[in-house]
Formats: sequence, C-alpha cells, structure tokens
Amino acid sequence: MPDIVEWKPFREVSRLRREMDRLWDEFFGPGRRAFRPLEAEWAPAVDVSETADKVVIKAEVPGIEAKDIDISLSGDVLTIKGEKKSEREEKKENYHLVERSYGSFSRSLRLPAAVDADKIEANYKQGVLSITCPKKEEAKPKAIEIKAT
Repeated sequence: MPDIVEWKPFREVSRLRREMDRLWDEFFGPGRRAFRPLEAEWAPAVDVSETADKVVIKAEVPGIEAKDIDISLSGDVLTIKGEKKSEREEKKENYHLVERSYGSFSRSLRLPAAVDADKIEANYKQGVLSITCPKKEEAKPKAIEIKAT
C-alpha cells in the first residue's frame, strides 16, 4: 500500500517557480531572467562576523547615499532599510540588458550575541556599510582560571 502524502499546494507552486527560473537561466544565462521587473524589492548581500568584543555587519549597498539608509535595533534583530533610486531617465533609449537592481530594500538580521545599542557605530565607504556592535559585558566570554592543588 503506498504512503499517503499530504498535498501542499504552495510546495507545488514553489517547485514550479524553481523549474521556471532554471529554464530562464538556461536560456538567458544565470541572473538574466527576461521578465524580472526592473524595479522590485531586493536585499543587499551581508557579512556578519563576531569577535570576543563585538559583532560586525558589512552590507553591500552601492549607489545609495548614507542619508538614504536607516538602521534600527529591536531586541536582538538589526534592520537595515533604504532605497536605491533608478538612474534611468525617460529618453528614447533602448536597453539591451538591465542587471542592476533598484527599489526599496529591508534586511533584518538576528545578532548572534547581546550588544550595547548605545555604542553601535555605522560607517559607509565605497558602497559598503559597516556596522560595529560592541557586545554587552555579560555577553563577552570570561576566562576562568584553573587552580592546581
């Protein structure tokens, strides 16, 4: 007797989406889907690293001015929001290829340790946003000395 499997329609839609993406990637090349909207929500690539004293987040947000980026911390979730405005003007230009992403973005990350919200610093240089989050004292590792007897 065959196993009874619960039908999940969204799983089927997701599978269909992956197959269609694969088909477009084979036809146009990776990342060059013909019907992808020119302006849609996108998310910057991030790196999150941790040392004994701090958590550092680096996000790639080229083409955006620092004043157009908002950073907030709620509990242990850091959120980066902003908008990359399209540079295209409505002229009689025919675009043959558009790969750059435009539009608003929001990226939320759960921090791996408790941080001191009052001491967070953010810097923006050459399209990379660096956010340094010093850890709270109780989150820092403590070395315990072993006494030989």
